Amino acid sequence: MSSARKPLNPLLRYEDFSISFGSGRREKFAVHHLDLEIGVGERVALVGESGSGKTLTALAPLRLEPEGAKVTGRIWWSGKEDMHRQTSTEPVDLLSLPIEAIRKIRGREIAMVFQEPMTALNPLFTIGNQIIEAVRVYQPLISKADCTSAAIELIKKTGIPEPERRLHSYPHQLSGGQRQRAMIAMALACKPRLLIADEPTTALDVSLRLQILELLKELQEESKDDGGMGILLITHDLNLVKHFAHRVAVLNQGNLMEVGATKQVFEHPVDPYTRALVNSQPVREIAPVMPLAPVLLKTDNLSVSYPSTQASSWFRKQPRHPVLRKVSFELKQGQTIGVIGESGSGKTTLGMAVLGLLGDSAAEVTGDVDILGNDWQHLKPVERRALRSSLQVIFQDPFGSLSPRMNVMQIISEGLDVHFPSLSVAERESRVLDMLREVGLDRAALTRYPHEFSGGQRQRIAIARALILRPQILVLDEPTSALDVSIQKQILALLSELQKKYNLAYLMISHDLAVIRAMSHEVMVLKDGKVVEFGDTEVMIKNPRQVYTKALFNAAELS
Repeated sequence: MSSARKPLNPLLRYEDFSISFGSGRREKFAVHHLDLEIGVGERVALVGESGSGKTLTALAPLRLEPEGAKVTGRIWWSGKEDMHRQTSTEPVDLLSLPIEAIRKIRGREIAMVFQEPMTALNPLFTIGNQIIEAVRVYQPLISKADCTSAAIELIKKTGIPEPERRLHSYPHQLSGGQRQRAMIAMALACKPRLLIADEPTTALDVSLRLQILELLKELQEESKDDGGMGILLITHDLNLVKHFAHRVAVLNQGNLMEVGATKQVFEHPVDPYTRALVNSQPVREIAPVMPLAPVLLKTDNLSVSYPSTQASSWFRKQPRHPVLRKVSFELKQGQTIGVIGESGSGKTTLGMAVLGLLGDSAAEVTGDVDILGNDWQHLKPVERRALRSSLQVIFQDPFGSLSPRMNVMQIISEGLDVHFPSLSVAERESRVLDMLREVGLDRAALTRYPHEFSGGQRQRIAIARALILRPQILVLDEPTSALDVSIQKQILALLSELQKKYNLAYLMISHDLAVIRAMSHEVMVLKDGKVVEFGDTEVMIKNPRQVYTKALFNAAELS
């Protein structure tokens, strides 16, 4: 492990810290003898792949580790500073404190921003109520009006527009970025000395990621008057770490491989694992599209709208809310078109419209979609079903898209039962095994269930499920956003290899410019449901014409 300058004023210090599960010969260490410090006013990033122990390390100071976990070592906490006497209490070992004492530290001194705000926020209460509850923990004696004013000020400080109105909004009424800002407002309500942010930007667009991290920097700067807030960032997004952290700690299978100043670790990594992690950027290895390649998918003025949220009156009907506006493109055999844009730009709606998965919703779809020469919009249900084997989709979250009650054999062969019912049991198993080998898995996976696999392995299973029907077109909806950088690189290489082998056409939806650059022949930029720019990937990235495209690409480069 490389050496790094330790903070002069440590706020939180892990000393010989370990987490294990089981006992005796079956004991497995998730974190192994970790030594790490976070200083006052310092930003430390803890990076590593899934299963490296990052989140368990972050949860331990608040004693939120899973049931059955065995925690050893010490986690020293410097205590709450007395700003009037300019002194602080003696450091205490958080692991030795009773849970009642830990509850007084949670939120008040150490706050946490979780990865998924929709899970962490209570869907039955407005964000105002939830922030006010946090304010009352810090200032239990202030009036209801003062609590409300403090909540509005926090919402305003975190950059949510119209704070007085948003105070009464429920989590589902906010965008992903706004929900994450509301989580940060709750975390900062008690003016903590340490903020632990566990993957706070994973589900956000590149521009929103940058905004959230800039917000954390600004709030940390403002906290200097109260002694200075430290930040521990848990992430697998190395690009963000470059522009945010003072120091980086690299975890691999529970072991601390390297700690150092951010610039030092990225430019001169010492450990081989760190070098591999830093060099895990997607590589562009796509084959050119053949000159006379047939068009497999075509849209003409494709539009999608939803009913207005405002009630219509007897005299006036409210206009529908457009989500997609007259999108036209052609996707050829062996070609990948990348679709990029911010949240709410219409990316996923475009994919769902092409797949014909908006029919049972309140969406109104107009325009034409042509699949393999067939008018997709006007096909009879039985005709559309027959064509579905040629048009498949791979979703963002492989765990959510795979049935937890089915094993791998059942998951992958399900499509064969529908589209090729005449296959014998032996033929079906043979096809499944062949496809498993194609995606880098073996026979042992057949009887296992999704929860027994890593995120990258689950995505390989999802790819196998789609490809076993021998489709010609794949819609890829953020297929790697939930994966670590090294696993992401592997999945993209697999998709590129499969495209070359089977001459597949990809419609790839992503907010990650590195993924779009590596995989796409052409890029479509969406904003508010409109195509603002469309063209060759390399040309557009080097010389974007539209102001919005330039801003989007600049944010991606900085994030």
